[in-house]
Amino acid sequence: MADDDADRLAVADDTAVDRLAVIDAADRLAVADAVTAASRESYAGIVASLIRVTGDWALAEDCAQDALTLALTRWPADGVPANPGGWLMTVARNRAVDVLRRASVERRKLRELALLAPAGPAPGPVGEGELVDDRLRLVFTCCHPALSLEARVALTLRTVCGVPTADIARALLVTESTMTRRLTRARTKIAAAGIPYRVPTGPMLAERLPGVLAVLYLLFTRGYDADGEPAFADEAIRLARLLDRLMPAEPEVAALLALFLLQHSRRRARRDRDGNLLTLDRQDRSRWDDAAIAEGLAVLARTAPDGPYALQARIAACHATAASVEATDWGAIAEAYDRLARRQPSPVIELNRAVAHGYAHGPAAGLALLAAARAGGALDGHPLAVAAEAELTARQGDRERAAALFRRAADAHCGAERRALLERAARLS
Repeated sequence: MADDDADRLAVADDTAVDRLAVIDAADRLAVADAVTAASRESYAGIVASLIRVTGDWALAEDCAQDALTLALTRWPADGVPANPGGWLMTVARNRAVDVLRRASVERRKLRELALLAPAGPAPGPVGEGELVDDRLRLVFTCCHPALSLEARVALTLRTVCGVPTADIARALLVTESTMTRRLTRARTKIAAAGIPYRVPTGPMLAERLPGVLAVLYLLFTRGYDADGEPAFADEAIRLARLLDRLMPAEPEVAALLALFLLQHSRRRARRDRDGNLLTLDRQDRSRWDDAAIAEGLAVLARTAPDGPYALQARIAACHATAASVEATDWGAIAEAYDRLARRQPSPVIELNRAVAHGYAHGPAAGLALLAAARAGGALDGHPLAVAAEAELTARQGDRERAAALFRRAADAHCGAERRALLERAARLS
């Protein structure tokens, strides 16, 4: 089957459209919502299970999509089944059996599939037992270090999250045909390189887990950025929840989930009515998601104190629990950045550390740290560094220079980020 066919998450065939035409509009909407919910809950598990049995990524995705399409055809007339995930798993599995039989695939695979298709009642809820393990295997396979980081992100979005190829292409600024080819190459490389479909154990797990968490972190960032795709942040949180449920003994998994929840709690307050980005000091904190903050703090309590994601989550917690920018515990934030810089040094961390010290110990202290961070050259001309200098300069009282720096930083941005920086410059002027 063509790779593009894997993007039929919510598109019925002509027969489905004909049958839906005679169903009440409210019923059609309820069925569409049920299919969407079942897809979010079960799609990755179905694909993962079929990949394990068949070893064929394209076949697994096609069969999962066919099951969703058939649900749009059948459920309006037959009703939503009591176990939607089990229904989808059965249909996808039977579809795989049919395809493999017609293609005369070796009898061994047919025997394996036959064992998965017993007669009688529908299977238990998708997401239990071996199927849950399959989803974890799928995440680690998509995030294998043999693949480029961009390929890992795209493959995770497509296979684990079920995001249509067109949406991934738009977010990564390439054409749909280019993204289709990249996904095909990634799947081919998995097969050609013999990348194992399993969760590593022992020392290998410790080596591979940071790579998986880095992919989830990048997914969240792409969704949380000013001009990012918000659905990506939601998917990153969903995958972090799954990983935390399947690996509860890994403190950095919990820390990453806590970080996502605490950051995402501000999503409703980050823009004004016109869609313009609002800085932290201008956000209406009553619009922050208290439930997400409470959950994030509870998850954070299970983490180790000094892991890289735990330290970032503790910084996010300081912001999330403060009544205002002025009431924020900037001393604790500066200290956390000090520890993070020692644990995981990078130019961006040094930049944020300078800003934190600027609030905790005065703008002069922040500007001194920023100058030291720039000494290595990594931040020369970086728009984030220019914006940080502008903020610290404004707090020091030099409004004219700060406005010029904000305008300079805006020149390197577009969209919401650019508008926010120019608006900041205008307020100073």
